[in-house]
Amino acid sequence: MFTKQNLLATLAGFAVMFVLGYVIWGFAAADFFESHSLNEIMKDPPEMLLLAISNIIAVFALSTIYGKWARGIHNTGQGFKFGIWIGIFTGLGLGLLSQSTTELMDMTGQIVEAILEIVFYGIIGAVIALVYKATAPKTTTT
Repeated sequence: MFTKQNLLATLAGFAVMFVLGYVIWGFAAADFFESHSLNEIMKDPPEMLLLAISNIIAVFALSTIYGKWARGIHNTGQGFKFGIWIGIFTGLGLGLLSQSTTELMDMTGQIVEAILEIVFYGIIGAVIALVYKATAPKTTTT
């Protein structure tokens, strides 16, 4: 669990999750989601330390699960597929659960959120896979 591969993939995934998350939800899609929100619940400003800690925990969990799921086969496509499944779980599974039980945003906002999460986690999965591949023990042939 605390292997060199996992820890380095966690660090790389954290950097991507933190920056890309800000670019997508804090900048690029902020106006879109504001217009599709039903209730204003966002903190202004967010608690950045807590946000960073949550990202580290989430990416560590993703990297650990990826390490088991990949079974030693590490490439960008494999990692992207892994991330897509995480995005489907969070964006569609948990997103539609939230949509059915809360009044946070309209259905258009929820569908866009799901699509963004699928792509977002796909990218994070690809980064995790690249780090696993780059740090994999070298095999020698004789």
